[in-house]
Amino acid sequence: MDNQETTVLQASANVFRAHRMTTIFGNPGSNELPFLAGLGEDFKFVLGLHEQVVVGMAEGYARATGQPVLVNLHAASGTGNAIGALTNAHYAHVPLVLLAGQQVRRTVGQETMLANADAGMLTYPLTKYAHEPLSATDVPRTLSQAVLEATTHPQGPVYVSVPLDDWAQPALPDDDLLTSRSVTVAGGLPADLADELVNAVDQARNPALVLGPQVDAAAIKDPEVYSQVVRLAERLNATVYVAPSPPRGPFPTTHPNFGGVLVPGIDSVRRRLSGHDTVLVIGAPVFRYHRWEPSNYLDPGTQVWQLTQDPSEATRAPFGRAVVADIAAAVAVLAENVQDRGVRRSARELPAAATSPDGMTGTEILEVLNEQVRDDVVYVNETTTLDLDYLERVAMDRPGMYHFPASGGLGFGLPAAVGIALAKPDATVVATVGDGSANYGISALYTAAQHGTRTVFIIVNNSGYGALAGFAERMGVPDVPGLTLGGINFVSLAEGYGVQATRTTTREQFAAAYRKALEAEGPVLIEARVV
Repeated sequence: MDNQETTVLQASANVFRAHRMTTIFGNPGSNELPFLAGLGEDFKFVLGLHEQVVVGMAEGYARATGQPVLVNLHAASGTGNAIGALTNAHYAHVPLVLLAGQQVRRTVGQETMLANADAGMLTYPLTKYAHEPLSATDVPRTLSQAVLEATTHPQGPVYVSVPLDDWAQPALPDDDLLTSRSVTVAGGLPADLADELVNAVDQARNPALVLGPQVDAAAIKDPEVYSQVVRLAERLNATVYVAPSPPRGPFPTTHPNFGGVLVPGIDSVRRRLSGHDTVLVIGAPVFRYHRWEPSNYLDPGTQVWQLTQDPSEATRAPFGRAVVADIAAAVAVLAENVQDRGVRRSARELPAAATSPDGMTGTEILEVLNEQVRDDVVYVNETTTLDLDYLERVAMDRPGMYHFPASGGLGFGLPAAVGIALAKPDATVVATVGDGSANYGISALYTAAQHGTRTVFIIVNNSGYGALAGFAERMGVPDVPGLTLGGINFVSLAEGYGVQATRTTTREQFAAAYRKALEAEGPVLIEARVV
């Protein structure tokens, strides 16, 4: 086809093809029909029944592939539905390109039905770039910029709104140049800073590493990063902690140097890091606290260094010396140059599960998961009552094996599990989701059934918002209404969406159901009643 005959839609589709973004997650609306109907047969549309689920599945897919993912949203209404899930993608630095349909260009100023009056501001501050092109001819370039913004550090979601009549307009001849564009991040650890940092940790009496999601994201693209982090910890004989509320698993939980997850409160972090004279934070903010625990940030004499790819994480930290650098390059330099102290630790023992005469406990579920660890399993966790226990009780020893919602907003687990399963069809995705959380993304079961994903959904049912009840006790407000749930039949819900399901009340029942679910070819849901 002659360039003069190329439409904006065709040029835009070529941009997406160049970035291997031919899988689209969405829930279609009228503004989006011209875009969706005009794509080639090489594009695959994955239907979700609610935009929060759509974005959650896309995040799971992006986490599993390490590639940017295209999301189609319906105008302002669909964008609003997606905001809750977008908080997770934002804080986990997931490269999503959110493409929203806009009304006919000449009618936007009239605020006609389904017009997005100020599209660029709708997703602020959860997107690192948001724009509606000022002309139809700038749509392909804008989409190219959006993809590059999403994938350059710090990675994160972006948002573009396109009027529905733009797609049929003629494209520019120079749009062909967009398909060969790229942006390279070349910021390693400068030699002078590397020397200073190596000297700081070499002189430390009791160093600690605190690792965050950027380490796991880098290791998915280059598995050598994972082994280099292990080597760094071993040579320093450093205790390795995972940053508070970890959205990924950046270090083998079976390793002798693994010290667990930092509890997300100021005083809890201070006490955990007490005794470490030098703390090196890699690929994480300093720190994403949750619980309000008034205290000094650190004990006197504790020095903190931060290595991050996110300039915002560096500037907003309340303490420590920050270096913005490529994580993979920086870890490689440190692992090669720190002094080997010649000390190796003995094997780490996993803690025993808590038991109760009244029924199965949540930690017993984790113990059963650990008994059935396999190389093909990827874990998704949205049981906030078990978030601190999960990494300490389940053996995980490779990148991309663990996923948790970065913002704490509910509705992540079920959709993300489906997205990961679609991206990794040879994997078995095991998602533990609280009964409260499950209601926010339950319609993801429909997509799982339609695509026959290899997913095991475990609804950890304690008949309420257990994490909130715990917070209420700690905050001295135990009589909060609305924290108990009852009468929700997750087995019936799952079967209604086409997913086979069963209910368990004892550890023995759960262990048997879980072993069977791991061998199933399609999705399975287990409702696990706990005390």
